[in-house]
Amino acid sequence: MEGKDNHNDCNKMNRRNFLKIVGISTMAAAGLPGCSSSKREEETAGNGSSEVPKGKMTCRNFPPSPDKVSLLGYGCMRWPTLPSPAGDGNVIDQEEVNRLIDYAIDHGVNYFDTAPVYVQGWSETSTGIALKRHPREKFFVATKMSNFSNPDFDSGVQMYHDSMRHLQVDYIDYYLLHSLGSSGARSFQTRFLDNGLLDYLVKEREAGRIRHLGWSFHGKKDEFDRILSFHEKVHWDFIQIQLNYSDWKYATGNNVNADYLYVEISKRNIPMVIMEPLLGGRLSKLPEHIFSRLKERNPDESVASWAFRFAGTPPMVLTVLSGMTYMEHLQDNIRTYSPLRPLTEEENKFLLDTAALMREYPTVPCNDCKYCMPCPYGIDIPGVLLHYNKCVNEGNIPQSRLDENYAKARRAFLVGYDRSVPKLRQANHCVGCAQCNPHCPQSIDIPKELHRIDAYVEKLKQDIL
Repeated sequence: MEGKDNHNDCNKMNRRNFLKIVGISTMAAAGLPGCSSSKREEETAGNGSSEVPKGKMTCRNFPPSPDKVSLLGYGCMRWPTLPSPAGDGNVIDQEEVNRLIDYAIDHGVNYFDTAPVYVQGWSETSTGIALKRHPREKFFVATKMSNFSNPDFDSGVQMYHDSMRHLQVDYIDYYLLHSLGSSGARSFQTRFLDNGLLDYLVKEREAGRIRHLGWSFHGKKDEFDRILSFHEKVHWDFIQIQLNYSDWKYATGNNVNADYLYVEISKRNIPMVIMEPLLGGRLSKLPEHIFSRLKERNPDESVASWAFRFAGTPPMVLTVLSGMTYMEHLQDNIRTYSPLRPLTEEENKFLLDTAALMREYPTVPCNDCKYCMPCPYGIDIPGVLLHYNKCVNEGNIPQSRLDENYAKARRAFLVGYDRSVPKLRQANHCVGCAQCNPHCPQSIDIPKELHRIDAYVEKLKQDIL
């Protein structure tokens, strides 16, 4: 269904050397060299030579809000980085962030989503620097109250005001209660009800400093149902959910199938912001036979475009977030949504059948969100998991020395592992403290997966499979 699409045109400072904002310990943000390079990796961003349309971005509007929001939203979780001059990690490449935001706004993207915890605490500052160079009416900014570790009222209020200061704005267009759905100390009850923070944020909306109030969800069905039931009291303006053609019927961990979330929210006529349309990139880095299945069906477009069309087609979707670190990914997504070509019923079934086929491959459901970082023992958790997934997808996980491609796959895994993850940051350094587990939105038992991967690496090194 095309639904409520409006096809509107959602409409420099001199370049400076990149601004050193912060040292970021993880190297994964700089990109992961994997087991091998191939033509299909180069294809990920689609046809790089085709024109990037201007003035054709699909926008959505849900009265009574006057906002015409670009269907492509910019997720500011994965800003590009550069090696720190001090040699102590990475720093945000502010010049490149400016360039990406300039290009996005010039091509109709107007929704920018960040949070106090993104890029280890520096995404809001970097995003604010880039957006400040544009007229305020040219963009909608979304950020969140990420009060996971401290539900204290005063700390939450301080976080809220710090967000406006970092973003250099005097109001926030879309403000979210960040990552609801857990129980215990991280629950909606503890973080926003018992301390009075929800009442405070509702008053801030009444005062106009928050234009739209909503929440993002990762968690359990009963918690989702409970928070959604507050709509009658609070009037949620929007809700952010994880939706893609894999999670539609086959959500993993404690996540809830997206078809249930979408239907229940639609019943209340609440617009939705979509996160993880590519499952942290996993729907663009597919097993070879799945990749070929999508390319045979539509050889002129990227495999990622299938996922973005799926996420953008439902009529109650306001915008679809993508953490676009590289210009070619931004350009490909602009092509997909300028304008959106909604999925047909037959194409929708094709993708759901594809998701069923994907379940046969044992990748770890890591979305590279980096909520697990930094590891107190220095392990590059997403780097390890993403390398493993890449090798699964490329067929470089030999099960036995008798496998036909054993020698080639063994070398590809081991060489790629050392290139992707420095030795001091590999899985063998995991002590099983499990401090990372409560922070994982996908409910991965991270130490268990790291120990499993490390045991496999040791077998490969000793050549004893």
